[in-house]
Amino acid sequence: MKHAACILAVLLSCAPAAADEDHDRALRALEEGRILPLTDILSRAEASYPGHLIEAELEEEDGVLVYEIKILTSGGRVMKLYYDAGTGELLKAKGREKSR
Repeated sequence: MKHAACILAVLLSCAPAAADEDHDRALRALEEGRILPLTDILSRAEASYPGHLIEAELEEEDGVLVYEIKILTSGGRVMKLYYDAGTGELLKAKGREKSR
């Protein structure tokens, strides 16, 4: 997976002001040691679900920071992976087969 594509996907998915706010929030959390670097999470995702990164987001769910990773697997399946941003634990994996 290309890490630059991830950054681009995150920036394109947000309005400019929201992207700046999200970036600052993520950077603070990383500097404070509350979350793992996105590259660590992407490595874990790639090891379990080889393919191409579609999108990566850092979200807060029930007070927990979660990385949501969307991947198109080499088998043509779209997977949504949810990782605890602090521990790197895979919380949930949801997927669907490629449309025909």
